[in-house]
Amino acid sequence: MEVQFTPDQIAFVRQAIGSGRLQREEDAVKEALLLWEERERTRLEILAAVDEAEASLARGEARPITQESMRDLAEDVKRRGRARLAAEQQTSR
Repeated sequence: MEVQFTPDQIAFVRQAIGSGRLQREEDAVKEALLLWEERERTRLEILAAVDEAEASLARGEARPITQESMRDLAEDVKRRGRARLAAEQQTSR
């Protein structure tokens, strides 16, 4: 496979080699491909999460978000946290 780079890309790779960040030009290509793979995996995870959210909405599992529902959620989280803390304190005695 042959790849043509822009003069700026060539300078960028040479600077990385000169600074010791990379050993060879091939290292730059490998790192670029690794980053691309990571970005694509993340993109696919996001798309899957969106698909799941849309399916959840279609099943009617959505909850309306209002100031009141957020207050209720916060109170529920606090209540469960306090209960867990109290249980942990009881078992540590």
